[in-house]
Amino acid sequence: MKKILIGVLGLIFFVLINGCSRNADPQFRISNKQAEKVNVKIQTAAGSKFTINDIEPRQTTSYQTAAVGNITATAVIQNESISFLAAKNTNYTIVISTGKPPSVHVDQ
Repeated sequence: MKKILIGVLGLIFFVLINGCSRNADPQFRISNKQAEKVNVKIQTAAGSKFTINDIEPRQTTSYQTAAVGNITATAVIQNESISFLAAKNTNYTIVISTGKPPSVHVDQ
């Protein structure tokens, strides 16, 4: 019985250590500081292209996982874009600010 308990505790310890040492892909989210809805086009280094539509005023989207490398985000309102190099184990927030014209920047 004692050997089984030690084996189970050892397995749990191994799983916890292994889970903490993973290299997670970068994640990003969009924060809309505008007074109206915005759409943001995203292009990743892996070649994925998609649009996040109808982000409400003062809303922040949930995190999206992306490939390591360059990510380009274009705010459709004024066709302004920003590119940044996404690294593993990092979360990014792309902020559509209230300036006129709106500015787009990345908070790390």
